[in-house]
Amino acid sequence: MNAHSNDSEPINCPYLVIGGGISGLATAYHLTQMGKTVTLLEASSRVGGAVGSVQEDGWLRELGPNSLMQTPEMAALMSALDLGSEIIEANALAKKRFVAKNGHPVALPGNPLELFTSPLFSMGDLWHLAREAWIKPVDKEETIAEFVKRRLGQGFLDWAVDPFVSGVYAGDPNRLSVQAAIPKIYALEHESGSLIRGGIAKMKAAKTNPAPVTRPEKGKLFSFKRGLQTLTDALASAITTSGRGDIHLDSAITHIRQLPEGGWAVGSDQGKTFHTKQLILSTPAHISAQLLGEVDGVLAESLAAIEYPPVSSVVMGFDRSHVAHPLDGFGLLLPSKEKKRTLGVLFSSTLFANRTPDGKVLLTAFIGGRKHPEAAEGSDQELLDRVLGDLSPLLGIKGKPEFLRVKYWARAIPQYELGYLQLQEKITQRLTALPGLSLNGNWRGGIAVGDCLTNGKKLAERLIENARMEGA
Repeated sequence: MNAHSNDSEPINCPYLVIGGGISGLATAYHLTQMGKTVTLLEASSRVGGAVGSVQEDGWLRELGPNSLMQTPEMAALMSALDLGSEIIEANALAKKRFVAKNGHPVALPGNPLELFTSPLFSMGDLWHLAREAWIKPVDKEETIAEFVKRRLGQGFLDWAVDPFVSGVYAGDPNRLSVQAAIPKIYALEHESGSLIRGGIAKMKAAKTNPAPVTRPEKGKLFSFKRGLQTLTDALASAITTSGRGDIHLDSAITHIRQLPEGGWAVGSDQGKTFHTKQLILSTPAHISAQLLGEVDGVLAESLAAIEYPPVSSVVMGFDRSHVAHPLDGFGLLLPSKEKKRTLGVLFSSTLFANRTPDGKVLLTAFIGGRKHPEAAEGSDQELLDRVLGDLSPLLGIKGKPEFLRVKYWARAIPQYELGYLQLQEKITQRLTALPGLSLNGNWRGGIAVGDCLTNGKKLAERLIENARMEGA
């Protein structure tokens, strides 16, 4: 990683990636692995974007995402990056997840027997569920709330899906599009006519065509001994040591313009100008909107329309004796029905080993989001007071934490709300008139780290295939 001295001559780059978050790193990594020369510009002093791990006095905390889910593609990447010895699997207790109901933590059902005996759901909810296979699909875009109420009933929306949406998206199920936000669930209905039938069909298919054996197993959560930043550091190292990749930190973009002869000119605040035939913006939608305002006003306006509510993470370390709850699970989610502003809390020291000094526990709470954006604002003490006001009665927390760190994300997670697919189509259409410009990030094709890794690889493959076709 380096920064050039000032030079008036443009730097020619076959591929230029703007943004060193997970999407930009994944795209640049796969391009270099396919033999292409890549330059990546990152505005901040580190790569990784929202992914960041900090070790302090025996406490290991994450700034953003906390875990990865294993897939065959993820396993292949871990092998390619030689990270196998760094992987730690999530505690088996992570299968257990709690939801607050009437001021008490209640475990979400893990099997059909628990479902029928759970205090979360009424007999009316279970009767609605029993009829799910006979409920016909509808031919219109629905919110997650509309979809779930229609297929599963109000109880499953209130006590299962609403808290899930808060925990994953910091979003509002009455705004999020089911097709855009949870397309796999939507596909179950439209391919099989029923979530239950579709789920059974998927399980049968998995038994007939089992996934390759990996460690961890497919679908399991994992991290690394020194946190998720291990992954982004490894991607950056692989890019720069390939001999084909160059990463420039502290390089904010000042302008982007099209060149008369084709291609793009990009200026940085380091006084450098880069010329490229393939420009990839791997920045959040609102940043891409700012960068492209002079290039295409309609495209910039579409990008700026994507909502990103604020969220604060409040990381708290306690002596084990000061938290009464056994913390025997992944974490606790707070449904909207509970009238709290905290979205949920991860039991971080249960999820992965060696996150705390001996005899301590680590909790990572999230507050704010689409429904209560104002709750993410305030001093560290104000945020702590809000979170403890919500969580202390639920978890039996005594006193204040001995370790506290707060991270405020002014624009945390893109919201795939109603009309999102049409907005994406509009963006894609505008890009057809801008040859050599590509956009990616967690506002396209999924918000999870795994989605960004997959989409970065797909974009790299598409760019190389396009170049091959043009050269044929």
